[in-house]
Amino acid sequence: MPDRDDLGAAWRVPPSRYLAGRSAEHSVGAPTSVYVTMADGCRLAVDVFLPDGDSSRRWPTVLILTPYVRRFELAPGTTGVDPSPNTYRYREMFVPRGYALVVVDARGTGASFGTRDSFRSPRERADYKAIADWIVAQPWSDGAIGATGISYLGAACDFLASTGHKAVKAIAPLFAVWDTWADNYYPGGMLIKRLALVYDELMLALDHDKRELRRQFSYFANPALLGPLPVDDDRGGALAREAVKGHLANFRMPDFITEFKCRDDALPYDPGFTSASFSPYNYLDEIPEDVAVYAVSGWTDGAGYANGVLSRYLSLPNSNKRVLLGPWDHGARVNSSPWRARQEPEFPVLGEVLRFFDEYLAGRDTGLDAEDPIHYFAVHAEEWRSAETWPPARGSRRFYTGPGRTLSTAQPNAATADAFQADFTAGSGTQTRYERIAGIDATNYYDDWPMREAKLASFTTAPLEAALEIAGHPVVSLWLASSEPDAAVFVYLSEVEADGTVRYVTEGVLRAIHRAEAPAPRDYRTTWPWRSFARKDARPMPIGAPQLLRFALLPVAWRFAAGSRLRLSISGADADHFVQTPHGRPPLLTLSSGGAEASMLELPTAE
Repeated sequence: MPDRDDLGAAWRVPPSRYLAGRSAEHSVGAPTSVYVTMADGCRLAVDVFLPDGDSSRRWPTVLILTPYVRRFELAPGTTGVDPSPNTYRYREMFVPRGYALVVVDARGTGASFGTRDSFRSPRERADYKAIADWIVAQPWSDGAIGATGISYLGAACDFLASTGHKAVKAIAPLFAVWDTWADNYYPGGMLIKRLALVYDELMLALDHDKRELRRQFSYFANPALLGPLPVDDDRGGALAREAVKGHLANFRMPDFITEFKCRDDALPYDPGFTSASFSPYNYLDEIPEDVAVYAVSGWTDGAGYANGVLSRYLSLPNSNKRVLLGPWDHGARVNSSPWRARQEPEFPVLGEVLRFFDEYLAGRDTGLDAEDPIHYFAVHAEEWRSAETWPPARGSRRFYTGPGRTLSTAQPNAATADAFQADFTAGSGTQTRYERIAGIDATNYYDDWPMREAKLASFTTAPLEAALEIAGHPVVSLWLASSEPDAAVFVYLSEVEADGTVRYVTEGVLRAIHRAEAPAPRDYRTTWPWRSFARKDARPMPIGAPQLLRFALLPVAWRFAAGSRLRLSISGADADHFVQTPHGRPPLLTLSSGGAEASMLELPTAE
């Protein structure tokens, strides 16, 4: 089935219907570009697109803040190639419908000067306020600013709002983290090793204008794309070349991110700089409560972007806030449902963002306020749902591990144990939720999962007598003993259909030394187990003694069919994505079942 918004009755006015009635009344005017000078003298390259190119009228502004080159220079004679592969979708959606679009090369990127001193640098955040000041001073600005964008661009929306600038009325962070450390690079306290390396290659290709490196990234591989386009007054491109030369001093991700092995680790030369410094949650109190927020993610969106969307929603006190969760990967490039009708999503994500901006930025009556604040897609049911609160679940179902590697609703009275050796060659493959966040194409999600899951220690239910729909975070409580003082524990939930077909549903990971739980803080609200991941709270595993590891799998809405079986699988490694833990010492893991140390899976049921 497709992900069309008319499947189910989740909307009063489906986004596609709203978009169909919102005609494009303007042409996209020729862009103008300038340097805007920051407080410290750094110059940022800025593009401006106006409806019909009309600077005599005043327009609400959509702001895009990107480190991925606002616009490329094109090879002479090139036709049919867009110079803005990272941002053209925003231009084509918003400008014809009456919005000015401003696209900025972030400090240390594109044709902008300066250097990047970190990922999502606090220095960049300070720049955003200066850009907002510049926008409202322009004769074409009506004084209202909104911001949107995917991933890095999405987190920039949070940072922009946190500057407190009064012109910022609405933000739509798409597929964006709330906590850079746990949602992106260290889920469960485990470093995604490939992500840091591939991201570094991408930024070397872009920031240093190494076009031979760009070929491995499909978004930027077209040979007609040359270097960052100079601004209008830089006719010979000397300033753009000077800016690119300065980027040679930019930070390197593999070196930078490994400074933060625990969430509270600080840079040795800057004790006040931790992973919170480049995470939106850190600036919660500085986001005005009258800013409208619409956050979007997907069920296979990287290592924890859906967590970021939900924690943002739960933490913000803002009265106008919304969530959209689809059957999508990072950026909604692919509909990852196994039952999809086609690879490309049909849901108009930017059309829904347009409706949001129309309501809160342009002052149109769109009917959005009559819609529920939360919309999500139930996989296998292949329908959209809506909810007034998160989680939408009204109950829960517990399944206990037991003898013969079974999973049942009845807790076994007798205590048993299952031992399995961690296999440091085991991996989840190359068509997973982790590829797209590194800019790597993935299309056939988990198509080899049956072969990979068969090698893991698995616990399986009897066939379900009736369909079971879940929505939220599955939570496991595992009593595990380890032969080593540390371990990586990967848990996977699958549906085994009546014909034996195995479908990947979701997964979770926890580094065993971070098993201590804590109450969620005010700026980081959750409805699932929270932990500090602080160095002071890390505790080695006592050798051979069972310890409780209680943690959430990534959220999902999924309908298990009648006759299907649920399967819980456990691994001590994902060699395709994560670092070895502990190094060169694969632990023997022993799972306790029944009795006082009963291991279980708890599912949030929607019925």
